Amino acid sequence: MKIQKVVPRERNLLQVISEDGRFGLFDVSPFLQSEAFLPLKDQREFEKIHNGGYFVEWDCGADLSADTIEVRWKPVSRGDAQ
Repeated sequence: MKIQKVVPRERNLLQVISEDGRFGLFDVSPFLQSEAFLPLKDQREFEKIHNGGYFVEWDCGADLSADTIEVRWKPVSRGDAQ
């Protein structure tokens, strides 16, 4: 999967739109116990996300691959993604 757009939401959720038009919500919460992800507990840091297409990365250096996101995301309809 290639990520077209990623939008940080409240409660450690990412709204993800894939290049082929699928929508999903990805919960980052399970990763927040890892040292690299600890800064993301702060919503302001969580919002500093960059889309690399095949990965997302935060300013703190934490990253997730598009494959990891695709395996664990919850597919939603376009209306539910709003």
